[in-house]
Amino acid sequence: MTNLPPVPAGLRGAVDLSSLVNRAPAPAPAGPSGGPSADGATAGGAGAAPAAAAGQIAVPGLVLDATDETFTQVLEISNTVPVIVDLWAEWCGPCKQLSPVLDKLVGEYAGRLLLVKVDVDANPQLTQAFQAQSIPAVAAVIGGRPVQLFVGALPEAQVRDVFEQVLELAAQNGVTGTAVVDGAPAVETDDVEPEPEPLPPHHQDAYDAIDRGDYAAAITAYKTAIAQDPRDQLAVAGLAQVSLLERLQGASLADVRATAAAAPTDLDAQLDVADLDLSGGHIDDAFDRVLTVFPSLDPQGRDAARARLLEYFEIVGVDDPRVATARRRLAMLLY
Repeated sequence: MTNLPPVPAGLRGAVDLSSLVNRAPAPAPAGPSGGPSADGATAGGAGAAPAAAAGQIAVPGLVLDATDETFTQVLEISNTVPVIVDLWAEWCGPCKQLSPVLDKLVGEYAGRLLLVKVDVDANPQLTQAFQAQSIPAVAAVIGGRPVQLFVGALPEAQVRDVFEQVLELAAQNGVTGTAVVDGAPAVETDDVEPEPEPLPPHHQDAYDAIDRGDYAAAITAYKTAIAQDPRDQLAVAGLAQVSLLERLQGASLADVRATAAAAPTDLDAQLDVADLDLSGGHIDDAFDRVLTVFPSLDPQGRDAARARLLEYFEIVGVDDPRVATARRRLAMLLY
């Protein structure tokens, strides 16, 4: 993988929202002659095309993927239109809950915001640059400057409020352009998308509870689904994911890691750090932490550690090769 090209210093450390208030607008990118371009936008960049008109930038879609290698182009786009950055992973259940909310809202803003998705497993430099300790993590880039927004799967109303704040800050910094989809096909009004199949009742109850932040109710709903059908693997995986979310509520990264460092053989402390590792995409680290402390545990502790590992396996996916490796290691320790 090639190194990420040089980026503005602000991307090397995340900043909070207040740091953008009243900052002078970012200068327009240079045109072919070295001076400002006529529309303040650049060509190329994460699939960007030349601007369609003053204050506009043409893009292949309002939702794009970006990588370590292409993110400098996202920074260029952010001089014209504020960019929302979604840091996610395929194995992350909350990411899959948040993603359609982000897609929907960005579509509703009709080009006033652009959404860029970054797979943390495939793009470690961006993950580090945005200090993504837990996912889903959502940030913004305005005029080339990164802004941390929130972590976790927030309800739609709260995400909308955050987007409004981003637009307000962007306006204060002179970033008020619009992204225009380049060459988008005409909408066929006769084509009606099929309605998605409804979720089973207890699954819907769990999703609704997660949406309002009531993880305890979601856990109850999933447990009820499993009691009615022990073979309901979606409920098993959902229970593991929402249990992780509940344990992480209010957790302080610094405090959790300091406690674990001071008590390397304390199971609860190590499990807390393993939760953080898993939520941040450090899957091997989470597995290793639990398996390392496992031999020193009494029978009750081993049962608790094994149960937590089984939850992690469900969250990551039982077909993941990292799960297979951890299972073999656990079997060797058990037998």
